[in-house]
Amino acid sequence: MARWGLTARIVLASGLLALIVGGAFAVLLVALDEERDASDLARHSEEVLVAANGLERLVIDLETGERGFVLTGDGRFLEPWTAAQAALPDATSELERLGRVPRQHARAEEIAAAIDSYLHDYSLPVVEAARRGDPSASTVATAEEGRRRVDALRADFDKLRATERSLAATREDRAKAATRRAIVAAASGLAGSVLLILFVGGYLDRAIVVPVRRAAAMAGRLAGGDLSVRMPETGVGEIGQLERSFNTMAGSLQESRAELTASRTRIVAAGDEARRRIERDLHDGTQQRLVSLGLELRAAEAMVPPSADDLRDQLANAANGLAGAVEDLQELSRGIHPAILSRGGLGAAIKSLARRSSVPTEVDVRLDHRLPEPVEVAAYYVVSEALTNTAKHARASLIRVDVNDPDGMVRLAVTDNGVGGADPDHGSGLVGLRDRVEAVGGRIKISSPPGGGTSLVVTMPVDGV
Repeated sequence: MARWGLTARIVLASGLLALIVGGAFAVLLVALDEERDASDLARHSEEVLVAANGLERLVIDLETGERGFVLTGDGRFLEPWTAAQAALPDATSELERLGRVPRQHARAEEIAAAIDSYLHDYSLPVVEAARRGDPSASTVATAEEGRRRVDALRADFDKLRATERSLAATREDRAKAATRRAIVAAASGLAGSVLLILFVGGYLDRAIVVPVRRAAAMAGRLAGGDLSVRMPETGVGEIGQLERSFNTMAGSLQESRAELTASRTRIVAAGDEARRRIERDLHDGTQQRLVSLGLELRAAEAMVPPSADDLRDQLANAANGLAGAVEDLQELSRGIHPAILSRGGLGAAIKSLARRSSVPTEVDVRLDHRLPEPVEVAAYYVVSEALTNTAKHARASLIRVDVNDPDGMVRLAVTDNGVGGADPDHGSGLVGLRDRVEAVGGRIKISSPPGGGTSLVVTMPVDGV
């Protein structure tokens, strides 16, 4: 009953807190939504004013260009007139589009019609008359007519701007009111939440925190490396469950560390044994044979008669090349490391493996820097073993290798379209891959449903290796 009483109180307090915070948050959201709408409308008003000012400037360009040409006959005055005439359709369309309020939209249409009338009924005829040398183009009556039309257009623009400014002021008032409501809602919700949290916090400190402190002390010993630590399972309810979970976690960590230690031991032992075997085979076999061949070439070079200089040079070049190969082999036997991996990095090494694979292999390596050497070596051998296993067992027609390093982790994926059915718990090759990957702190996941191909995904940390 004590357990259920504690749970019921926590649920009740959480429900009250959720109601307070949820209500305040709902009011806050509504207020913020209103403020956002008002801000959008204010921004729209600014766009309308900008469009109106731009359109009015075009009308002024029409008037000044036309008037300058009529008075002086200089064709240069028609350049701004022509440019304004070309820009008018887009400008008037933009102003009409921005007129969301019906009254403003209607006024924008009236302005557009008045501009069109001014252009076609007055400006164009006057310019044509001036071009023909017609004296009527420069009469006072004609000038007064143009001034009247332009003044009427400016009055329309002033009305449109005044109306838009009035709308903007109204929208600003709405935004301020919404902001005030949001502040009140946030303050009320915060005050209520703080009071409720203080009350519930005092209760939880007495009922839960004190017992949890004891668990924290044991967790500190566990974090310090003492994986054998266990808590006495004397608590009831949630505290008892915490104690049991703690002990289960400690046992799992102890088993994991033992498995990790054994895994890394196997990797080191296998690596050392392989290095010893390869170095012995190279030194006692291939290297000695190459040295013998070099000596034979030197002997043959010495036996060449003086008249055969070309043959002597060829034998000398062959002997020198063989000596270089012996030196490379000696260097390899000392390091036992894929040479192409050292020189060109993981991308070049994987592409080399793909070229040698008997199954067509696509490679996509997206790395813009070199990785730590242990990670490169592990990734190289993972790909090598995966390609070998696929060629032997998968009966696949295509393999794909993808490598990238998002967020400080190297992700390596090898997939094929073979028969699947690979068992990651059997086979020394897969066990060796898991050991090699875990030795650098990585994880390996193999998915191989029967008939669905095989997918091998490896993730390894880059930092701290």
